Amino acid sequence: VQLQASGGGAVQAGGSLSLSCAASISGRTFNNYAMGWFRQAPGKEREFVAAINWSGGITYYADSVQGRFTVSRDNAKNTVTLQMNSLKPVDTAVYYCAADTYGVLDQGSASDPREYDYWGQGTQVTVSS
Repeated sequence: VQLQASGGGAVQAGGSLSLSCAASISGRTFNNYAMGWFRQAPGKEREFVAAINWSGGITYYADSVQGRFTVSRDNAKNTVTLQMNSLKPVDTAVYYCAADTYGVLDQGSASDPREYDYWGQGTQVTVSS
């Protein structure tokens, strides 16, 4: 599995960005995987942002982004999207997408980076005040 994140950039506070993660998979199909988004700011640990199960029917969010970010997936196109609205300077970080082979997450496992088996390279998001 190879994951390619894109869509990062620089925006002002209150603005929006849409991140996309494209998956290249062999041997299985994209809808076998649950997907997650994490972020890492300079000097800080990687933290959970959002996750979506294999079908797209169940999503999880960090409290800090609940109501502002939306995660979705298109299994026909092998992509997962993170729509980020009302961005704040504290959202500045490198954003990573990740894939979980099991496909099904619960509230606990969704936010645990050890749950995920594959990681993309990250895309930078910078929010200025």
